[in-house]
Amino acid sequence: MARPDVNRSTEMEVFVRVVETGGLSAAARALRITPSAVSKLMARLEARLGARLLNRSTRKLQLTAEGAAFYARSAQVLADIDEAEREVTAGAAPRGRVRVNSNMGLGRQLLLPLVPDFLAKHPEVTLDIVLTDQVVDLLDERADVAIRVGDLQSSSLMARKLGESRSVVVASPDYLARRGVPTTLQDLAGHDQLDFNFTRSVRNWPFLGADGEVAYLPGVAAVQVGDGESLRELALAGAGLARMSAFSAARDIAAGRLVPVLEAFNPGDVLEVHVVFLGQGGHLPARVRAFIDFLVENLRLPNWSPET
Repeated sequence: MARPDVNRSTEMEVFVRVVETGGLSAAARALRITPSAVSKLMARLEARLGARLLNRSTRKLQLTAEGAAFYARSAQVLADIDEAEREVTAGAAPRGRVRVNSNMGLGRQLLLPLVPDFLAKHPEVTLDIVLTDQVVDLLDERADVAIRVGDLQSSSLMARKLGESRSVVVASPDYLARRGVPTTLQDLAGHDQLDFNFTRSVRNWPFLGADGEVAYLPGVAAVQVGDGESLRELALAGAGLARMSAFSAARDIAAGRLVPVLEAFNPGDVLEVHVVFLGQGGHLPARVRAFIDFLVENLRLPNWSPET
């Protein structure tokens, strides 16, 4: 049990503000107290917990593993306090800012069109959206939720599934008219490939071999890009073959702007799409829970298969 003279909520608030502002002095200015008061409180907190929460240098602060865990729980506790007070004083309507991270293709094609409906339903919530195909750390980026495509790494993140999508190799009709339609895996050697330039566990494209086993065929990319939307734009412009998720290509395929190729060799691998977030669902701020629930109910992945 904590000593009666220890104000744990104040300690949590100061610690969270130090993390979110990136420094003791910045936190002191935000809280309107002296830097020495912040420093003493942080030292007292670490001594009471018996754990180092921050590694300090002259230029930056870095959370320890214990600090990251304590930050996540402290932020939840403070959010719960704020929410409890709002429920008493102003009802339980979600209010405040939700910081969202998504990849480029899904964000532009599927997330952004939903924003007006979400804001109409929750007018007191504001959204801070960052689109990037680089996988970010929610704690480092101070994001509330992120939309992730592909396998989830084991972590402390919670997740809810939004859908899944197969992958497909596509090219523009103009490119195929100029370079020919590949019908065998050997034909790939005569084609330009488009690919990503960020690190992945497997860079080669998977295909079904004659024996029914999946083989990863090497290729030299004519162009490499850092996000899925640029990959799609290059394929539409006729720069080469691209392997992308079917939800990214489905509308272009339906409109005839992209043509699937080598479907006989498609291994049928599936990418799952999740919304991920920190903390247990029961402890989420109302604004974050409302946004996650809205995504689960309304975000639909357009898909394509040879049967459609």
